[in-house]
Amino acid sequence: MLNLPPNKKIILFDGVCNLCDSAVQFVIQHDKKDVFRFVALQSDLGQEILNHIGINPKNIDSIILYEPGIAYYYKSEAALQIAKNLGGFWHFGTVFRIIPTSISNQVYDYVAKNRYKWYGKKESCLIPTPELKSKFL
Repeated sequence: MLNLPPNKKIILFDGVCNLCDSAVQFVIQHDKKDVFRFVALQSDLGQEILNHIGINPKNIDSIILYEPGIAYYYKSEAALQIAKNLGGFWHFGTVFRIIPTSISNQVYDYVAKNRYKWYGKKESCLIPTPELKSKFL
């Protein structure tokens, strides 16, 4: 992958989902070590990353954490890895690792399936403010 920032973890998210937008804003607010960069799944770069890691873009309704050249995580595992990387109090979210992935992914899938109904949907992807523009790829 060309032009991905070195030493940054990439969060791919649904750019039209209000719940996902809130989650991105939460991560930005708590990312004190400037670990993450963000890409909408619907963007050209988002589609390129999905193809690169071998995920069919038509089957994705999940947040994905991509660590270029290392690994990628999706669904509940992505959420736990993000919490772990936020550090501080949020690191304690990793206690949920005791729940089997199959169960936590079922809960994740239920929320993902209903996210538009519960939280709504935008007409277009988030356009970051000038202050946040460097966080988005």
